[in-house]
Amino acid sequence: MTTTTPDKFTISRRGLLKTGAAAASVPTALAAAPAVAAPAPAPGGAALARVTLVVNGKTQRLSLDTRTTLLDALREHLHLTGTKKGCDHGQCGACTVMLDGRRINACLTLAVMHEGAKVTTIEGLGAPGRMHPMQTAFVKHDGYQCGYCTPGQVCSAVGMLGEIAQGVPSHVSADLTARPQLSTVEFRERMSGNICRCGAYSNIVDAISEVAGVAGAKA
Repeated sequence: MTTTTPDKFTISRRGLLKTGAAAASVPTALAAAPAVAAPAPAPGGAALARVTLVVNGKTQRLSLDTRTTLLDALREHLHLTGTKKGCDHGQCGACTVMLDGRRINACLTLAVMHEGAKVTTIEGLGAPGRMHPMQTAFVKHDGYQCGYCTPGQVCSAVGMLGEIAQGVPSHVSADLTARPQLSTVEFRERMSGNICRCGAYSNIVDAISEVAGVAGAKA
């Protein structure tokens, strides 16, 4: 006589119905479970963060959407509109400011990334009656036409001369191990990220040359 061993995976019709009923009750049970409270969204659904910046020597405490660029923080929140928004893609240099002593495109960085940083805008470099030497030279040499790019040009020029003073080489530096020379060739290369659609480049170089003490600037 042959004995058949029951398959352990065999399920009866009654068992199948019980399993189906249990599975059907899972969503109901989950729905009845207490929900875990999610963080309350900020107004408009944006996440806000607090950031402290020292702008033009004054401490500024801001509550910003974490997506806010440094440029928009300066223009829209602190109303320092001297810094211009040009391409908003880091290609024109109109938004150049000084961040901890180094020039930077303010449109390419988030404000919340720079907690405690020192920011200098064109307003912080100088104003009528106490102009920075670079601003004075730009006026003297007509280093602008429409003027839209000028704040970024001036801030970039100041930062650029600082880079040379620190010995930072450029793509046209003849010897990368030697201190770069003050020359119009260096100035043009280092200022190439600042676009002047009016084409005042030669006058801009003359202005920078005068501040740097390079021979050849127009009288």
